[in-house]
Amino acid sequence: MTVIAEQGSTDARELPDKTSRRRVVAWSFWDWGSAAFNAVVTTFVFTVYITGSSFGDKDVISAQLGWALAIAGLLVAVLAPITGQRSDTSGRRKLWLGVNTFIVVGLTAAMFFVEASPSFLLLGLVLVAAGNVFFEFASVNYNAMLSQVSTARTIGRVSGFGWGMGYIGGIVLLLIVYFGFISPDVGLFGVTSENGLSVRVTMLIAAAWFGLFALPVLFSVPEYRSPVAVRRPRVSFLRSYVVLGQDIIRLWKTSRQTVYFLIASAIFRDGLAGVFTFGGVLAASVFGFSPGEVIIFAIAANVVAGLATIIAGALDDRVGAKPIIVTALIGLIVFGSIVFLLHDGGQIVFWTAGLALTLFVGPAQSASRTFLARLIPAGREGEVFGLYATTGRAVSFLAPTMFALTVTIFGETYWGILGLMLVLLVGLLLLLPVKARQDQIG
Repeated sequence: MTVIAEQGSTDARELPDKTSRRRVVAWSFWDWGSAAFNAVVTTFVFTVYITGSSFGDKDVISAQLGWALAIAGLLVAVLAPITGQRSDTSGRRKLWLGVNTFIVVGLTAAMFFVEASPSFLLLGLVLVAAGNVFFEFASVNYNAMLSQVSTARTIGRVSGFGWGMGYIGGIVLLLIVYFGFISPDVGLFGVTSENGLSVRVTMLIAAAWFGLFALPVLFSVPEYRSPVAVRRPRVSFLRSYVVLGQDIIRLWKTSRQTVYFLIASAIFRDGLAGVFTFGGVLAASVFGFSPGEVIIFAIAANVVAGLATIIAGALDDRVGAKPIIVTALIGLIVFGSIVFLLHDGGQIVFWTAGLALTLFVGPAQSASRTFLARLIPAGREGEVFGLYATTGRAVSFLAPTMFALTVTIFGETYWGILGLMLVLLVGLLLLLPVKARQDQIG
């Protein structure tokens, strides 16, 4: 990537024809830092902690976690496109990225107060759910910045590099918290596992990690400036929904394939989120992993996922996003089904099939982002990525609900795997008819 001269602000009418290495790295550090929430909070540490025996029956709590995340998803579905649209209009995309990021940082730090007792379960569920809401709001603005730091020829590599940085950041952070606090009987600063202290201190480390690595993008990437050609007057919050409705109607008339993609990606991305969210829970509850073993698996999984995503990003620019997504979804369904069918096989099943499954999660997510980013004209990134978040969250109850429903009906946590695979299968079937040609939205 070639370095270009920095400017005071980014005007979407004059997007660079070269990619600034410094801006790409600064932008990707947000992904690196976000591993604190994705890997430590929602997948491998905190959700495993609050679904443990200290808080009550594991199967019941797993279902409750599913319902809490479903409620969070509904809130995102209602609010995300409006926040994205208003950041486009106001030209404060970076500002709202910072605000929502540091709300997540605060919520993560507050998880320190969730002691290992059933009386603290509700607090833990509320903090995880609220964190998911504001993390999605931040992601809308972060994804919208992709066009500011990449070009049409590098967008796949830049997106894949960002996702890969997220996985690598997860590895480094998990190594720190595992060897520093969770694995030793007495960790750094005399921290022990009594009353969940090792996990609670880990939440403080995760909060500081995210806050620190969110700073480069806020300092290095210029604030977005809406192009005059698409600039729209500010409207009231409620009026924003009217404007949103008009935009959706126009999108349906001018770029129906985009609508089809938003629907299909909404479903399979929710399945991907479910794999992340419940992966650690399944490892602990079904396959008997200890909290420390869950983290060791997470480190290995992040190595595999990070390398696969960076490689897939380069392929994205050559073969297109759709083949990457389809291949990844098929791989996820195949190996997820193996985990379900062989769940009695013990930890070796999760270590082999589960690790193979992680090859496909990152590429599917990164390619989905680039497929849409190639469609969006200047000045509508926040709005359309808001729709991207909304369509995802409009059905975000699916994966948690299918997980909770299958666990509730059959009474065993491993049935939740089948629920997640069904969501991914529906998303794949809806994606197949979507045309791969990527004309800009009118």
